[in-house]
Amino acid sequence: MSRLIVLDTETTGLDVNDGHRIIEIGCVEIVNRNITSNSFHRYVNPMRQIDDGAKNVHGITYSMLEDKPKFSEILNELLEYLSDSDLIIHNAPFDLGFLSKELSFCGKEDNYLESSRKIHDTLKISRKRFPGKRNSLDALCARYEIDNTDRNLHGALIDANLLASVYLKMTRGQTSLSMGTTIEEGERTQVENNLSNRPSIVIRANEDEVLKHENFFKN
Repeated sequence: MSRLIVLDTETTGLDVNDGHRIIEIGCVEIVNRNITSNSFHRYVNPMRQIDDGAKNVHGITYSMLEDKPKFSEILNELLEYLSDSDLIIHNAPFDLGFLSKELSFCGKEDNYLESSRKIHDTLKISRKRFPGKRNSLDALCARYEIDNTDRNLHGALIDANLLASVYLKMTRGQTSLSMGTTIEEGERTQVENNLSNRPSIVIRANEDEVLKHENFFKN
């Protein structure tokens, strides 16, 4: 069985070195190139205020998180869900930077996730495949005809679901990761991916949100 986890986070701000924290984690499971219903979604109390710019992107305020568990209180549940599965992340250094910091606060090595699995960065893959083009999640949805027009605000689980659909279309016909190849190195095979029976996820971004995230990811 080939199991992959698509992971996304939302945070209090853009720079982990400024003390920003994770406020939402969303994970989607792919088994044998099929998206399953076994997802993981938690809101987290960051124990600090959220930057206005971040609130404009995801719409989450601190008052919405005051009664939510701290990261340390969901860590074991998260690690159990992830198991030793490879991770698929868009702009992996961003999410891994925040996860590593949270893990270090909990007494784990800051490279705990990277040292125990492969990390597949879809931003890196798309830049290699489409050099000189925009490769934000929104741009990839448009390129692969995944409808996100009803997406009003970013959300970790929403974005993980979108990225899972992008990943399946992006890697259609490639050697499975379970055969020991990375996404970037995988040779073409005759693997058929029946995506036609899966309904498109319909999510919309507002204009201000699109500009903020496109500027962040296109650098």
